[in-house]
Amino acid sequence: MPTSGASNFRLNQAIAKSGMYSRRQADLLIEAGRVSVNGKTVTDFSTTVDPLIDTVSVDGKPLDIRPFVYIAMYKPRGLVTTCADEKGRRSVMDLLPERLRHLRPVGRLDMNSEGLLIFTNDGDLTQRVTHPAHHLPKRYLVTVKGQIKDSHLNVLAGGMVLSDGPTQPARVVLIERTPAASTFEIVIREGRNRQIRRMCAQLGYQVSRLVRLAIGRLQLGEMRPGAWRYLTAHEIRQLEPD
Repeated sequence: MPTSGASNFRLNQAIAKSGMYSRRQADLLIEAGRVSVNGKTVTDFSTTVDPLIDTVSVDGKPLDIRPFVYIAMYKPRGLVTTCADEKGRRSVMDLLPERLRHLRPVGRLDMNSEGLLIFTNDGDLTQRVTHPAHHLPKRYLVTVKGQIKDSHLNVLAGGMVLSDGPTQPARVVLIERTPAASTFEIVIREGRNRQIRRMCAQLGYQVSRLVRLAIGRLQLGEMRPGAWRYLTAHEIRQLEPD
């Protein structure tokens, strides 16, 4: 097994390159004796591997270890954010070329929501973006039916109790309000399932459009629905918690 060279990685880093685990999770797998290299169990954290030569497996299943890739997509409405859907619905993966379908979406947007979605095989970045402890802000543009009350905007901002517990305070800015519809921006630091829709529903409002505009300091910008592009090194750094 190679132990040095430009193409070598520490074992936990190589496992993270599969996109399935963070480095911390990889450490736990190594410690538990669940990792093998070229068919031999390895528990030495200092082990290095060359993904071009060595086969790294977890529980006997070989990992697909490739260089890290980072993609931003404008997810359109009507697609699910899964790699495979048991109901046969169109997935965001269908918008990526075959060579990039080893990547995984970072977090989710529900089928009727749209906006910024990140794909990567970097398990550490996925952990940083999705783990609640990092409180990475996510900004959304929300349109609801009807004329939203100032008092309800204050409730959204101050926090409210949902079925899975209280929400954290949010930043809310009213954009437009008419008798037919109201639009506002909201910044949350949580990632609960359908959180914004549930918050609005509890106050009596139906969301007609929900667009994610930013994750951390990374902006959706001028992308069009269905478009994707590679992230620059600078943009990847914008996904770091403040």
